[in-house]
Amino acid sequence: MKILVPLKRVADPDNANKVKIPASGDKIETTGLEWKPNPFDEYALEAALRLTEDGKAPKTRAGEVVVVTFGPKETEQTLRAALATGADRAIRVDVTDDKLDGDLVARALKTLVEREKPDAVVMGKQAVDGDSNQVGQILAELLDWPLATFAATLKEEKGALLVGREVDGGVATLRVRLPAVVTVDLRIVAPTSVYSMKTAPAFKYNDGVRFAALPAIMAAKKKPLAEVKLADLAADQALKVQYHAFQPPPARKAGIKVKDVGELVTRLKNEAKVL
Repeated sequence: MKILVPLKRVADPDNANKVKIPASGDKIETTGLEWKPNPFDEYALEAALRLTEDGKAPKTRAGEVVVVTFGPKETEQTLRAALATGADRAIRVDVTDDKLDGDLVARALKTLVEREKPDAVVMGKQAVDGDSNQVGQILAELLDWPLATFAATLKEEKGALLVGREVDGGVATLRVRLPAVVTVDLRIVAPTSVYSMKTAPAFKYNDGVRFAALPAIMAAKKKPLAEVKLADLAADQALKVQYHAFQPPPARKAGIKVKDVGELVTRLKNEAKVL
C-alpha cells in the first residue's frame, strides 16, 4: 500500500497565549513561538506507518509512505522529522503561509495525488491553528474518492479500509474502497486502533506516536526530499478565504466578592438575570 500524508507546521499550541496581535490588527504575530507539526497530522503519519508494516517489525516498510508539506524552506525540518520516524520520501511545495487557504491546498494536493497515485491519502482531521477542517473533504470531492472523516480506528482489508468513525454517542463503522481519503482523530494512535493485514490481531502498539532514535534521525538526512513549485500543481492560485483583520477577545471583567448568600442571590437575580 502507498499512502500520501499531508503535514502542516503550526505554532506550538501549548503556547497559544503568547500569540500577539499588533495595533494594526492586520496579522497575527507569532515571533518567538516554536513551530511544531500539527498534532492531528502526526497521528495521521503514525496511522500510515502502521498500515504499511508488520507491527512486530516496524523497521521494515511493507509499502510506501510519502509525506508532503506546503511552506518555505524551513518547513523541511518537519519533513525530516517525519522521515526519521519511518516515512520513505518527502515533498515540499514551495510557498509562504499567507498565500494558502484550504481550497488551494486541496487543489494542489489533487494534482500531486494524480502524479503519485497513492492507494490512500491519510491526513489529520484539521489543523490546530485555523481549525477550518476543510482540506480532506474538498480533496475527496475533487478526486471523486470515498471519504471517511474523524477516523478512530483503521483496519486494512483487500482493496479497502474498515474505518471506525467518531460520531456523537459512539463510533460508526464503514468500509471504504481504495483509493480513498481518510482524516483521523486523536484516538487513532491508541494501541489497538490501526492494523495492516500483516499485523497480528493480538498485537498491541505503544500508545501514541512513535519517536525516532538517533540513528534514524541521521539516516533521514539521506532520504529523498523533493521541492515542487506551487505553480506546477495549481495554475490558479487565487484564494477563496481572506483574513482582513484580527482582534483579541474582550478582556474578562474582574470577579466580585460577596459578603453573604443573600447578596449573591440578589446579584444573580438583578445583575446576572439568572433567577
